[in-house]
Amino acid sequence: MVGRCAARGFRHCPPRPTVRGMAPIPSSDAQPDDTPESYVGLDEAAAERRARSHGWTTVRSLPPGTIITLEFLAGRINFEVADSTVTRCWVG
Repeated sequence: MVGRCAARGFRHCPPRPTVRGMAPIPSSDAQPDDTPESYVGLDEAAAERRARSHGWTTVRSLPPGTIITLEFLAGRINFEVADSTVTRCWVG
């Protein structure tokens, strides 16, 4: 029996990729009990420290006008930052 690569005229077949397990699914969709508006006006570093201490698992800082996708990710807080100051904040 001729292998599928040899049948197509290739001398060597590349190894087949191995599929490992996927990343674990988060166990909770609960958001930290926090008020996103309270971050507006804070210094970026202070806002990140505060967010992590309040239980946010992902803290994302973005410059104004950044194009992003709008998928919702539980446990994520987003900061729009201009001149090292949070100007807008939202979750997801």
